Amino acid sequence: MSRGAVRHRLATGRWKHLHDGVYLTAPAALTEEQRWWLAVLATGGLLAGRTALTRLGLRNLPDESVHILLRNDQRDRAYPTGVVLHRTRNLSPCDIEAHRPPPCTVAARSMVDAARWARSDDQARLMVVASFQQRLVTVDEVLRVLSSQRQLRRRRVIEQAVTDAVGGAGSLPELRLLRLCRDNDLPTPTLQVRRCDHSGRDRYLDAYFEEWRLHVEIDGAHHLDPATWWDDMRRQNELWIAGDRVSRFPAWLVRDRPDEVVQMLRSALTAAGWSRSCGRQV
Repeated sequence: MSRGAVRHRLATGRWKHLHDGVYLTAPAALTEEQRWWLAVLATGGLLAGRTALTRLGLRNLPDESVHILLRNDQRDRAYPTGVVLHRTRNLSPCDIEAHRPPPCTVAARSMVDAARWARSDDQARLMVVASFQQRLVTVDEVLRVLSSQRQLRRRRVIEQAVTDAVGGAGSLPELRLLRLCRDNDLPTPTLQVRRCDHSGRDRYLDAYFEEWRLHVEIDGAHHLDPATWWDDMRRQNELWIAGDRVSRFPAWLVRDRPDEVVQMLRSALTAAGWSRSCGRQV
């Protein structure tokens, strides 16, 4: 296509100039995928981190920025607004998703990068648990990435979050509960324990101290829905009938007032027969 043909399409509004060498061949607003292509074409890099995870299927964690990964030897270019550039010395062919454009890093590398680029440790943990919960990554894939990164920000946070996610943590409040138990010398509960309810359906307990038959439920906003509320109460009644103790906490309390949660957990465990001195039922 000649320069004159390009200029004509721009002048008549059929095309829109987005960046040096990048044009939109329609007058409509950019779609999410077009924003990704713009970032890749303008920078010469790969979609990475949270953006790549979204590209590969991560749900319910939108991000307005487009994260791009460049090798250290790639030259700097001007880049569009909303693009966040990251550089790396370590990018092997097995880190690159080769099957589906636009080009991006594979899910395991994307998850590790999203966690180390996160604004906080809690956001990093959320990236890890969401990636495992939505089955975007496997343990072996993540371990390969971790072993290839000698200097990695938040390595300990990421490794612990991987351990917790594989152990069953399905949400950030559950991860916080595990941390509270470890940091305060309480027993470690089992997460997402499956049980069959009165109708024969499988249900999952948020956290369960099996030896002391103490079940802990962490309630999010969805528990305020009347139908969900009754469903939770009926499940709690069934647990009580079976002889289990039940402690319930709103997610905000686990986040904002952890000392209160720890005190109530310690009291509930002690009442159930736990002893700090021996860690076993008395």
